[in-house]
Amino acid sequence: MADVMMDTDDSAAIAAPTVRGGLNPDAARLFRVYRTISNMLNSRGYMVPKEMRDMTPMSFKARFGEHPGRESLTILVEKADDETNQLFVFFSEEEKVGVRPIKVITDRMRAEGVTNAIMVLRVDITPFAKSALSEMSDSFRIEHFKEVELLVDITQHQLVPVHQVLTQTEKSELLKRYRLKETQLPRIQPNDPVARYYGMKRGQVVKIIRPSETAGRYVTYRVCLGG
Repeated sequence: MADVMMDTDDSAAIAAPTVRGGLNPDAARLFRVYRTISNMLNSRGYMVPKEMRDMTPMSFKARFGEHPGRESLTILVEKADDETNQLFVFFSEEEKVGVRPIKVITDRMRAEGVTNAIMVLRVDITPFAKSALSEMSDSFRIEHFKEVELLVDITQHQLVPVHQVLTQTEKSELLKRYRLKETQLPRIQPNDPVARYYGMKRGQVVKIIRPSETAGRYVTYRVCLGG
């Protein structure tokens, strides 16, 4: 992370509000993951329905049942400023996703004309499946997160400063104002947890705002190396 490093396997250990509403342990886990995904999509500029943003444990149970199947949690959203820019979120039933589920996902994406997706993994993804995703990266951009990485929204943690991904226009204005080249900016790795949260791509710039005792706030910028 640009400012705070946290192992993803330790994310469950970060303090989080107690989930109530009579959910069983697996449903409570899925509710927390679903809530983080909702926040993530909203932060990326996608149109997230109000009932999804405001979902409670009780409304989650009412909508998906006492023992929700992960496939029933599938989400399709579009960008607020571009309805053609759509993204799927698929929740995997398999503990370790192989090539076959990837094909099922891409077949559906192709049929519906969607090129972006997020896969939420119960545990992990096989090396062969990772290779398959890499090979089809020219046609589809499919990100993947483990459920354990989404139990807590890392951007709401007190040690993580505010991050704002700049638009292309804002990036151009920044470079012009300070007479900088993109390569002169500090860097953020594409596998940085915050960069992954915002789905940052190569060349995108993030504005990082930290509190400052002297100036009130301290602003820095970082450019993504890849993704």
